[in-house]
Amino acid sequence: MQTSQPATYSRLQISLHWIIAAIIAFQLIFGESMEELGHALRDGKTPDFITTVMGNTHIWLGVTVLVLMVLRIALKLTRGAPAPIPGPRWQEITAKSVHGLLYLLMLVAPVTGLVAWYLGVRAAGEVHHLLKPAFILLIALHVAGALWHQWIARDATLRRMAFTRD
Repeated sequence: MQTSQPATYSRLQISLHWIIAAIIAFQLIFGESMEELGHALRDGKTPDFITTVMGNTHIWLGVTVLVLMVLRIALKLTRGAPAPIPGPRWQEITAKSVHGLLYLLMLVAPVTGLVAWYLGVRAAGEVHHLLKPAFILLIALHVAGALWHQWIARDATLRRMAFTRD
């Protein structure tokens, strides 16, 4: 697939990172609307306009994350990613683990949400609901790591996802 390791992320890779981050932040903040929509429909009630719009927005943004993640993974497999800035082994393991788990959640969350909503699989809905605190924890670790690299290690890790030369 890829022939060499790039020195920086592409503009598309950086854009996908920040677009997906913004969508997930929205989903985490406003995701309760989906529950309200589900409860109203299960109880035979007509949900109000805002609940309907926010619930449907949650679904479509989830699908968007899934599609963008497939694109992001394809880009990573074909274009590659810059090598990690050298550091202690524990740091490399932690970074790879957090990134891997975030990627996994960004695929599993939309799939479980869709299976729960459209196929009515209750267990998928329960898993989907449990992913919220996992996302929050992993995002906190990811942001803490980025800030640590920026302010303590003072290396180029954060700049690689903020700017590109291509």
